Amino acid sequence: MAVQLETKKLSNFINGEWVEGSTFTSVMNPATGEEIVQVPLSSSNDVNAAVAAAKKAQKEWALVPAPQRAEVLYRVGYLLKERKERLSQLLTQENGKVIEEARGEVQEGIDMAFYMAGEGRRLFGQTTPAELKEKFAMSQRAPVGVVGIITPWNFPIAIATWKSFPAIVAGNAVVWKPATETPIMAYELAKIFEEAGLPKGVINVVFGSGRTVGDAMVQHPDIRVISFTGSNNVGRNIAAQCGRQLKKVSLEMGGKNAVIVMDDADLDLAVEGILWSAFGTSGQRCTACSRVIVHEKVKGALEERLRSAMEKLTIGNGLYESIKVGPIINQAGLDKIKQYIEIGKNEGATLLEGGYELTGNQHEKGHYFAPTLFTDVSSEMRIAQEEIFGPVVSLIPVKSFEEAIEVNNSVEYGLSSSIYTNDINRVFKAQRDLDTGIVYVNAGTTGAEIHLPFGGTKGTGNGHRDSGIQALDVFTEWKAVYVDYSGKLQRAQIDVE
Repeated sequence: MAVQLETKKLSNFINGEWVEGSTFTSVMNPATGEEIVQVPLSSSNDVNAAVAAAKKAQKEWALVPAPQRAEVLYRVGYLLKERKERLSQLLTQENGKVIEEARGEVQEGIDMAFYMAGEGRRLFGQTTPAELKEKFAMSQRAPVGVVGIITPWNFPIAIATWKSFPAIVAGNAVVWKPATETPIMAYELAKIFEEAGLPKGVINVVFGSGRTVGDAMVQHPDIRVISFTGSNNVGRNIAAQCGRQLKKVSLEMGGKNAVIVMDDADLDLAVEGILWSAFGTSGQRCTACSRVIVHEKVKGALEERLRSAMEKLTIGNGLYESIKVGPIINQAGLDKIKQYIEIGKNEGATLLEGGYELTGNQHEKGHYFAPTLFTDVSSEMRIAQEEIFGPVVSLIPVKSFEEAIEVNNSVEYGLSSSIYTNDINRVFKAQRDLDTGIVYVNAGTTGAEIHLPFGGTKGTGNGHRDSGIQALDVFTEWKAVYVDYSGKLQRAQIDVE
C-alpha cells in the first residue's frame, strides 16, 4: 500500500500559517491518471502577502548568527532523513519517476541540508593587506534580502533544496513557487521547515501558475533575486524582465547532452551509462542524454548492444521496484515527444527502437512512451539540436575524436557532456574542449553531486550555478569593509608614499 497524503487540498504557507486558497486545480498521478490532491491557483495578492512576510522576517533572520541559522538546516536534514521513504513514495506518485530515483532525489535534499549547514560556520570572505598604514581591509558576504525561487516538476525536492538552503543559511528569506504538477514536495518541505523551527516568514510557499504567481514574483520590487529552473523561453523572458529592474537573476534551463563513445571505449559500460542517462526519469531531465556521438568503427556494435538492452527495460508505475522507466508527466509532454518522432522520420533518421505511445493493460490510464532510438542522425537535424524532454536518443556517427568534440559543441545548450574512452590524452583534451558546465569521463551525463557547482554554458543558463559553494554567490552580495585606525585622513592611491 503506497503512502497516502493526509489532505485532499493543499494550502499556501505564508508567514508561518497555512492559508487556504479559493481556486484549485487537480494534481494527477501520471502513472495512473488518478487525482492525488488539489492545489491552489493563487493570485498576485497571495504573492504580495508572502513578500511582505518575507521582508519583515528577513531583517530579524539576518541578525541571527550564521551558525545558529545553520542549526535549522541540520534539523531539516535529520527530518528529511527520517521521512525519506515516505517522501520518496509521494514524489513517485506526483512525478512518476521510479522509486529508486525518487529515493536518490530525496537523498540529494538530505545531502544539501548537511552541506549548506556547514556553510553556517564558513561563509568565507577574505582579509587582505591594505595599501596604507594602520588600515584593515576585508570582504564579507551579505544577504540580498528577499529571494524568489521558481522550481520545475522534474526534480521537485532536489532543486528546491539547491536553491532554498543556501539562500536561508546566508540570511535571506524565501518566496517559493513550485510547479503546479508537483506541489506535494513543497508542502512536505514547508512542514519540515516549520517543525525544524525556522522563524515565521523566512520561507513562504505560494502555489499557482507561472503566468500569475511567477510573473508577480518577477515583477515585485521587494524580491531582489529570482532563481529559476525551467524552459529556455521562460528563462529568457524572466531575464529580460529582471534586467529592466536591475534585479539579480539565476537561470538553469535546457540541455541537449551527448555521450561520446570512442572506438576504444568499453561498449558494455557505455551502454549502461547511456541507458541510465537517457531513460532515467523517462528522459525528462535537463542532464538527460539525448545524443550519442559514436565513432563509426563501433557504431554497429553499439547499436546492437543498445537495442538488446532497451528491449529488457521495464516500463510502468514507478512504485513497483521492478520498474526501470516511469511515465511522462502529462499529455502535453507526451504530445511533444510524438511530434518529434515524426520530425525525426521526416528528416531521414532511421528509427531502430520505440517511437510509439504505450497503451493498454498497465499503461492504459497513464502517460507512457516507449524508449526510442534513432540512428544515422546528422548533427543538423532538429532531433539532434532541440530539447525533446523524453526518452528519445539519436545516434550520430563521426569519424574522429575531433569531429566528436565539434558535434558535441554544435548545439545551443551547454549543460552536460560525457566521453567513453581509455585514452588518457583524449580524456584531458575532452575535459578542456567540451564546452559544457559538467563533463563526465566513462560515465553518463547524469549524476551531479551537491558539493560541486551545477549549471551550464550558452543557452543553458546565465553563468550562475546551483549547489556547491558557488550557489552562495546567487544569494549574497559582496561587501568590502575598510577600518582605518590611524586617527587621520588617509587617501587611498594618493597617500601611499
